[in-house]
Amino acid sequence: MAGNMTGRLLNNRYQVTERIGVGGMAEVYQAQDTVLGRVVAVKVMLPQYAEDQTFTTRFKHEAAAAANLQSPYIVNVYDWGHDGETYYIVMEYVRGSDLKTAIQQRGAINQRKVAEIGSQVCQALSVAHNLDIIHRDIKPQNIMIQPDGNVKVMDFGIARAKNSLMAKTSSVLGTAHYISPEQAQGKELTPASDIYSLGVVLYESATGQLPFDGPDAVSVAMKQVQEQPVPPRQINPQIDPSLEAIIMKAMAKNPAERFSTALEMRRSLNDYLAGRPVSLGGAGFTSAETAVVPPMSNAPTQAFTPGSTSVMPAIDPTQTATKMSPNTPRNFSSANTAPKKNTKRNVIIALCLIAAIAIIAGIAFASANSGKQASVPDVTNMSLTDAQNAITSAGFQVGNVEYVYSESVDENNVVSQDPKAGTSRTLGSKINLSVSQGTEQVTVPDLSGMTASEARQALTKLGLQYQAGDAVYSDSVAENQVAQQDPAAGTKVAKGTTVTYNLSAGKEGTTVPSVVGMSEATARSTLQNAGFSVQVEYQNSSSVSKGNVISQSPSGSSRAAKGATVTLQVSQGAKSYTVSVNAGDGGNVYPGSATVESGGSVTFTISPSSGYQVSTIRDTAGHTYSPSGNSVTVSNVTSDLSLTVLFTPTQSSSSNNSTGSNSGNSSNNGDSGNSGNSSNGGSSNGNSSTGGSGNSTANSTFSLSTRTVH
Repeated sequence: MAGNMTGRLLNNRYQVTERIGVGGMAEVYQAQDTVLGRVVAVKVMLPQYAEDQTFTTRFKHEAAAAANLQSPYIVNVYDWGHDGETYYIVMEYVRGSDLKTAIQQRGAINQRKVAEIGSQVCQALSVAHNLDIIHRDIKPQNIMIQPDGNVKVMDFGIARAKNSLMAKTSSVLGTAHYISPEQAQGKELTPASDIYSLGVVLYESATGQLPFDGPDAVSVAMKQVQEQPVPPRQINPQIDPSLEAIIMKAMAKNPAERFSTALEMRRSLNDYLAGRPVSLGGAGFTSAETAVVPPMSNAPTQAFTPGSTSVMPAIDPTQTATKMSPNTPRNFSSANTAPKKNTKRNVIIALCLIAAIAIIAGIAFASANSGKQASVPDVTNMSLTDAQNAITSAGFQVGNVEYVYSESVDENNVVSQDPKAGTSRTLGSKINLSVSQGTEQVTVPDLSGMTASEARQALTKLGLQYQAGDAVYSDSVAENQVAQQDPAAGTKVAKGTTVTYNLSAGKEGTTVPSVVGMSEATARSTLQNAGFSVQVEYQNSSSVSKGNVISQSPSGSSRAAKGATVTLQVSQGAKSYTVSVNAGDGGNVYPGSATVESGGSVTFTISPSSGYQVSTIRDTAGHTYSPSGNSVTVSNVTSDLSLTVLFTPTQSSSSNNSTGSNSGNSSNNGDSGNSGNSSNGGSSNGNSSTGGSGNSTANSTFSLSTRTVH
């Protein structure tokens, strides 16, 4: 084995941090991608294989092919290369444990979980098989169980592309306990080989035991070729007969008797999970094929480690049961061995004749239809099998088949085709299909402890809808953080599903007493006796008596933690405003009150002096009023009120004026003389100091001096 590579920097990019696994052909390390800043898994080939040029060339070509696989159930291959003599593959780092560990820890696994695992692995295999890539090493150690329960298939690094140009060898690469009979014999592999290996995986998962075991890889591989497994229900009677039938069909010795595709096997598993009848198309179990295989090669071999991927010599199926262990069941007697060989020889001859006829017919058909065009059939919404039949029946070929998510088309039905239906194309040309793999499923994230904003962002990122539910009390989750969610974290749901989250309202606490309408003192006492603190705010109220509680927060009958503060709004009664008067000379004005409540009214008493009457009544807002008798009333007061009242003399007082005459001579010598009456209208004669003379009229006047009366 290679020395521990912890601490090494591969190609100045991948910093190896720790070894996380050791296999028969490679070691796996956790590493840091220093360019992209992410954690990756790096699988390093063991030196004895790195020295084999044929093996490293295959490694390079087929790792590149595996990097093109895209499926939620396949571990992504990011990169591959070599640093000096060290060959490596860089893969997605998957958290969780492998299925083998789960079986070793628990024994037989719940059969529904077994079927779910099988369905997801079938989906991964269908993606690979559609790209002509065969895994060749399906086993529990290469199936990772993630924390959410979904699987990831890994180790496509030794997968072999069907169209690979690498020369075939007589050595077998794989894991003896899980390889198919044809793989053990060094024959050409097909997708059916992976289906057989998956059948062994499901057998072991459902029973907790391997179907075949032995002291070394060769003896185990021999049993894969020559023996039938003990039916799973003889080991675990709890296994459903339908699931047992699926497993046994997948493990048929003859590849033609297994499921034709991984998708067909997936449909059977999904039917079982949905409680629908499982149709297996008349599967049977036959004895191992007898065939001549190449002799053993000098390829590198290794000590047998159960469950390890290894290189072993191909098995010669002509070896009889005498070379098996004494406990090996004997399914074939010497009496019927020869007839079976003859029967098989006849079958092979018949098949060859049929194939020859088909080839000749195909050539004739192609020749007859060369260059002819026809309308492309419409195969949308058909099942893949029906679509393939319709295409070939119309004289065309099935091209690329890709799997896409669809919310409107049922799983395994055709979503779209290229060319479109109705277009004219040359007979024999290819029609590409997009097939539904159902609605895209996403895993509901764990929202616990998130704020509402964080929860919405997490759900939106995954294509899920969200809605807020009612707040709930929680002793463990802080207020305004997610305490509950529906569906639960880890649940697989269709993209676009609505997830409801419930924020925490904090600890449930104690019921808050209702104190509205109580006096302030009574309310304080009631709340404090219930274990709450009290804070008071005062405000005016025309409907609640002064000193009583108008409202409270939190409200009565709600719940709050003991010691929480309850805020009270206490009435100060209705708001009141001041009243004042500005009265001019000529009378007095008296307000009925020095204050008035908001919305109230106040009456002013007016007493004009003798010979005077009210002239103007105006308030500070500019409003004018007319007296009613000796008073005036101002209604709906909503601010401080100041009333100004002016008086004027009556008419009789104005007629009291008189007129007189003045005459005299003006002289600079200062002589003067005055005669007559002054203010009462008499005349006066004399000399003034300025020497002027004339008449003047004296009128009676009044002046207003304001007085403020409260």
